[in-house]
Amino acid sequence: MIMAKKFSELREKMPLESRLRVQEQVKKALAEMPLNELRQARGLSQEMLAEALGIQQPAIAKMERRTDMYISTLRSHIKAMGGELEITAHFPDGEVKITNFSQL
Repeated sequence: MIMAKKFSELREKMPLESRLRVQEQVKKALAEMPLNELRQARGLSQEMLAEALGIQQPAIAKMERRTDMYISTLRSHIKAMGGELEITAHFPDGEVKITNFSQL
């Protein structure tokens, strides 16, 4: 009979280098995700988010499938999830936060 082991026990047996590599992969996966995964990671259903935005659930489903939308729409979506949208341009010599859209 095979006994199930706790993941934490298995992780502790991993070499430090492997654990650090896994932590980096998890960190990267959490830093980049589509809107629907972000909503789910925040513990929100489409219905809950729709209620917070004062719209119907199908509008959330449609928004999450879009690849193009107004910045103001995206900002309100993120705000309803408890976040704040910032737009940053990345260049080889540094980053610049774009402020034109701050007041939308």
